[in-house]
Amino acid sequence: MLKIPFEDIVKKIVTDSGISEAEIKQKVDKKMEQLSGLISKEGAAHIIANELGVKLSAPIEQAPSSGPIKIKDITSDMKSVETAGRVQQVYEIRNFNSNGREGKVGSFLMADETGSTRVVLWNDQVSSMEGLKEGTIVKLVNVYAKDNRGRKELHINSRSEFTANPVGIKIGTLMEKPESVRKNIRDLAENDENVEIVGTIVQTFNIRFYEVCPNCNRRAKARGDDGFYCDEHARVTPNYSYVMNAILDDGSETVRAVFFKNQTERLLGKDEKEIGKYKENPDEFESMKNELIGNMVKLVGRVNKNEMFDRLEFVSGLVYTDVNPEDEIKRLEKEMEVKGN
Repeated sequence: MLKIPFEDIVKKIVTDSGISEAEIKQKVDKKMEQLSGLISKEGAAHIIANELGVKLSAPIEQAPSSGPIKIKDITSDMKSVETAGRVQQVYEIRNFNSNGREGKVGSFLMADETGSTRVVLWNDQVSSMEGLKEGTIVKLVNVYAKDNRGRKELHINSRSEFTANPVGIKIGTLMEKPESVRKNIRDLAENDENVEIVGTIVQTFNIRFYEVCPNCNRRAKARGDDGFYCDEHARVTPNYSYVMNAILDDGSETVRAVFFKNQTERLLGKDEKEIGKYKENPDEFESMKNELIGNMVKLVGRVNKNEMFDRLEFVSGLVYTDVNPEDEIKRLEKEMEVKGN
């Protein structure tokens, strides 16, 4: 069976059958009831599609000449998609090392009048994001859609076309950016995304500096006494990036929060030059670490599983240091009142 999100299956059935979304979902619920919980919602939707003669087995391809389509009409099995939207948020470019393979990945959130989607770029394509800012209109041609834990994403590959500020394309009033979901730390789950937590810093760790290529920002590797090398740009004089960890406590549980370069700067309220001084003089960072303890922060980000230490970690995407403790206390009191009723 194709792994297609439930909402995408329903949209396909609506389009091909003319039956309303509400009626289709009623049919799905009835089918699940008939099978006494022995099938998932997605599986029941596949059965309904088959009963109605709707084909889900073949990938849905957009004809090259059909022009841009709206984000809401994109399903996660589409290939050769052409669409356009306005950038809502640009995320930090990250280096990765997976099974001995190193690279970098960048992404941004794009929206039009009908919806929003994350756009993902890998390795050489990441350079297309240079200078990309919130509000920029972008046009994407020949990209493919993919399901990522129930959310559709657009991925750019070597065959794709990426144009910023294209001539003749206008985007109306945007669909509102999806709000982050507030969770207590004890309720965090692996692969949570766009999650918001608020907690007090109870422990801090030294900043870890590492070498990166000055051209592509990928990790640069030392080769004995022969200096540092980048897989793409050969021998280089490296720049340095950094990452910092801290433990947050919100009264329900604790979690290790990870702050990459931009987020470390926001957390500390310091720029790259100021933070760079701690590389040669780590002892000077001790007082800064102590100042952070006891501060309340709000983080928006995602949850990863650290396989080496078998624990969940919170990777920060946004950092807010102006949290009002009184507002948080009132929020907790309100939650207790709701639970009490």
